[in-house]
Amino acid sequence: MIGNKNKYGNRLANYLLILFVIGTTSCTKNFDTLNTPPDKIVADNVGASLIGQAFAQCQYEGMYGHAYEWQQAQNLYADLYAQYFATTVDYFDSDQHLEIKSWSSVAWNRFYSTAAPQLYFVENLTKKNNMAIENAIVKIWSVQLYHRITDYWGPIIYSQFGNGKTSVSYDAQDAIYKDFIKKLDEAVAVLQQSTGNSGAFATSDLVYGGNVKKWLTFANSLRLRLAMRMVYVEPDLAKLEAEKAVAAGVMLNNADNAAVTTTLISRNPISEVIGWGEFRMSATMQSTLTGFNDPRLSVFFSPVSGGGYKGMRNGLPRTERANASNLFSNLGSMYFDVVNGGTNPAIRVMSASEVYFLRAEGALRGWQMGGTADQLYNDGIKTSLKERTKVSDAEINAYISSSNKPGAVNDKWNTPAMSDIPVAYQSAAGFEKRLEQIITQKWIALYPDGWEAWAERRRTGYPVGFPIVESLNPGVPVDKQMRRLTFTVGELTNNSEAVKAALNLLGGADVNETKLWWDKKN
Repeated sequence: MIGNKNKYGNRLANYLLILFVIGTTSCTKNFDTLNTPPDKIVADNVGASLIGQAFAQCQYEGMYGHAYEWQQAQNLYADLYAQYFATTVDYFDSDQHLEIKSWSSVAWNRFYSTAAPQLYFVENLTKKNNMAIENAIVKIWSVQLYHRITDYWGPIIYSQFGNGKTSVSYDAQDAIYKDFIKKLDEAVAVLQQSTGNSGAFATSDLVYGGNVKKWLTFANSLRLRLAMRMVYVEPDLAKLEAEKAVAAGVMLNNADNAAVTTTLISRNPISEVIGWGEFRMSATMQSTLTGFNDPRLSVFFSPVSGGGYKGMRNGLPRTERANASNLFSNLGSMYFDVVNGGTNPAIRVMSASEVYFLRAEGALRGWQMGGTADQLYNDGIKTSLKERTKVSDAEINAYISSSNKPGAVNDKWNTPAMSDIPVAYQSAAGFEKRLEQIITQKWIALYPDGWEAWAERRRTGYPVGFPIVESLNPGVPVDKQMRRLTFTVGELTNNSEAVKAALNLLGGADVNETKLWWDKKN
């Protein structure tokens, strides 16, 4: 429902003195100049509680908590390219591999005008005031947010953000990733010296409520995610960082999961966007979940009228998308608006199930991951099922040992099964077949985090998914993936010299088919 932005004006009203630091399109605002309440806060007069409120806002804003921006930043790009969903609106052409520049501009501008200034402000102020624990936590959150941005575009504004210049240079993605490692090293070193819950950011911390132990576990788990992202371009560094992460202590159960708390004011954006009826279950999801007889199916999606679950092929022509909403499965009821029986779930950031699958892949590669690939794969499934369903241990064990495979999709294209992999881990199979099993189950466990799932699908090629039906992008045919978003119109206009230099850092043309630094498998 893109068009009238006024209806998306809800903000974190429960934070009365939020820091409003809004940058320009090219991010050249002087961030040292702040006004006074009620509109702004003078940096030198900000107390710990208001710093916490600023941090809370960058947690929510950084995960695109508002419906309008979330739809354009994630739902109309990553969610489709991960093949979680397909669009049912005849004017949403991103499902046909066509980047809509105004939408990607919203994704870029929203981050750099809200979350990035908050990060900059809180990180610098906590350092200035010797708030070591808070500074370490915001560094970890900075890595979480910036890795999502660079995984969309490649080179981005990073180290020079907030420098007050009229041209702000970009950083290469490899340099950004290596700085992520440095930041995590610094943060972990500080948090390891603290014990228990320090009360950092107090109740303003929307993820862990200031619990240092949980932030430390998240930092190690995030390191593992980033390490695996580098495996096809920096294998030695990837192994080193992955083993370091596991040795230091990663997520082991669902109590460790990271998610941004929502309220009736700061809602999960899905609960609002779902009411617009503009996306539905993908055929890839149908083939996988129904074929596996997966217990998560009825949690993730709703049956169509008359019963059963129906997924939609990605990339349908406009004429076939119009008025298609009633033909395909909507999301599960937990995602509905609260007034319609929904639960307004927290915004997922990272889960223990993902970490088990990361470790399973590492073990498959011969790394020291604290278990064998098959053990960790099964633990990943168990952890996800316990998080997302109420099935018994016996039902979980039956699923894990199942020989069920993805099924054919009964549609006009006679769409076959997505793959021939079973649920039960195939210890005697080749490397790629086992990797496909691990990543496909991780893809299910990540749902509905299309941002991460698309990155992993680009990195590994799994799940294989289906070719889209029709592509409007000559550079990305139906049987290929979109690899990145292109530099935004605002940056090309207002920060043109920096963008020209960034092309050399990208290593290819500014097109959707150019692969990112870590995207080197195929």
